[in-house]
Amino acid sequence: MVQAYESFGARRCVPVYNALDPTTHHPVPAEPRFTADLSFLGNRLPDREARVEEFFLRPAAALPDRRFLIGGNGWGDKVMPANVQPIGHVYTREHNAFNTSPLAVLNIARDSMAATGFSPATRVFEAAGAGACLITDAWVGLELFLDAGTEVLVARDGAEVAAQLAGLTPERARRIGEAARARILAEHTYERRGVQVDGLLREVAARKRAA
Repeated sequence: MVQAYESFGARRCVPVYNALDPTTHHPVPAEPRFTADLSFLGNRLPDREARVEEFFLRPAAALPDRRFLIGGNGWGDKVMPANVQPIGHVYTREHNAFNTSPLAVLNIARDSMAATGFSPATRVFEAAGAGACLITDAWVGLELFLDAGTEVLVARDGAEVAAQLAGLTPERARRIGEAARARILAEHTYERRGVQVDGLLREVAARKRAA
């Protein structure tokens, strides 16, 4: 993306990514209605559905003894395995409980985000901020935000999601969630993004004054 903007004539391009607001997304007590082995939150969209089938519904079919929870609009008439429970819209005020209650939370990038890379969804930061153990599909640039294996679990397809979940213990899930929260709080809050933007603008203003 930086190269693309620079090829159009931009003198400088600096990505400012999504981040976490720790005052709104943070650990809360678990809620029984959000208890599951793996949960996914996302509305049903044309550029997401095929990846949801691969990374969420396929693992659910492979692990019939595990409980899967899917939140978001549009999934009510979708044919799903019997161990998948669609719960419809999840209000923003419920996101923390949705993230802290299951054993793990799944992130699935939309088609364009997965193809482009370096495109972390806001839900990545929200889940990590709540201390959730996050399983994500693989995408280029993930290591800028979370370390695979210690701060996030990564899967290249549905079979790897199933394998990650099958081998996940509550203790390991807790360690991964705590490590992810520490990393995001240290490096990826909106306060830090604001400092970054302020520094960039001050740098540009200083160059203009010098010129």
